[in-house]
Amino acid sequence: MKIIVVGLGETGRSLIKLLEGSGHDITVIDKDGALVDLITDKYSVNGVCGSGASTQTLKQAGAQSADVLVALTHTDEINLVTCMQAKSLGTSKCAARILQPDLADETELLKEEYNIDYLISPKEALASEIYRNIGLPGFVKLESCLDGEMYMIDLNAVGSSPLIGKTVADILNGSDSDMMIAVINRGKKAIVPNENDVIMENDGLYIVVSKENLDGALISLGAKKKKVDHVVIVGGGITGACLAGMLTRDKKKITILDDDLERCRELMERFPGARVAYVEGDITEVLEEEKVDRSDSIISLTDNDETNLVISMFAWSKGIRSVITRVDRQVHVKLLHKVNIDITVSPTELCVFRVMRFINRLQSDSSDTDAQIMEFINDLRKF
Repeated sequence: MKIIVVGLGETGRSLIKLLEGSGHDITVIDKDGALVDLITDKYSVNGVCGSGASTQTLKQAGAQSADVLVALTHTDEINLVTCMQAKSLGTSKCAARILQPDLADETELLKEEYNIDYLISPKEALASEIYRNIGLPGFVKLESCLDGEMYMIDLNAVGSSPLIGKTVADILNGSDSDMMIAVINRGKKAIVPNENDVIMENDGLYIVVSKENLDGALISLGAKKKKVDHVVIVGGGITGACLAGMLTRDKKKITILDDDLERCRELMERFPGARVAYVEGDITEVLEEEKVDRSDSIISLTDNDETNLVISMFAWSKGIRSVITRVDRQVHVKLLHKVNIDITVSPTELCVFRVMRFINRLQSDSSDTDAQIMEFINDLRKF
């Protein structure tokens, strides 16, 4: 397929990396000429310097005959207009990222008004992903697919995992819930298992399960959710506020910490039942003052990876049962995993996965469930 990617920020670059070697004809667009040159030198892609909202720029990129355009600039309005302009020139399908919460609430209207096929709101979607993973042990992470009807359990067989030494058949026969062990990652090797394969320590398993069988599957895998009553959210931005809304509906005790005083006032008005505190100075001192070590879960969602690392390592050192960390750089993910803080979330990663699933669906033009699940697994493994 001919694919145009508009915007070469962290998400755009990650998407290009994932598409590399896929056989697609890819063109990138960005206003930063030096960045366009860098990407075209590094990857086998074409590049155009300019605004994606410009019809002239889009024509240079070949929008007249493009199969897919993905708009990933940091300005929602530019992404929307880019898609509309591309469609008017002849692009078959368009996807856009939107970041503003008020626009995210109007996705169906925007899709119709701007003739867009797919809209991604990663910050709100990230809140849903975090919500699903609160209370899970660090060696397992949930990913949704097929619009939430199916789940991917990403499980690491570490430490005292009850799966180590068992065959695939043993695991499946020992569960009351239907599930499929789709892939075993062993070192750098990916194995499509048969029933006689034995799970070894440090194996990574991708397990597919339906929504109705999810809870039973987690229990049989030794990954039962722990009870969480008090959640501390550090970072009260869009994702933090969305998550707080979900937890408020569950009647959880919530503490929100943020370093923007005006934002704290807004959060106090929006969540009168929550404790909202202004962060000033050393974050670990604030965490100590707020006695967050008494909480059941700490979720660090600031825009700074290094700050999130400090928060999560503090939480881990205090023995807090559920620690979830927002990170955008893969080197930081690896650092956290070295100290067994395994549940990491990234708006960049989530957005890229969703765009890839959109592209894969267009390419296969199929509603086959198994095919879509395997595409999702492959995306996870390549990232």
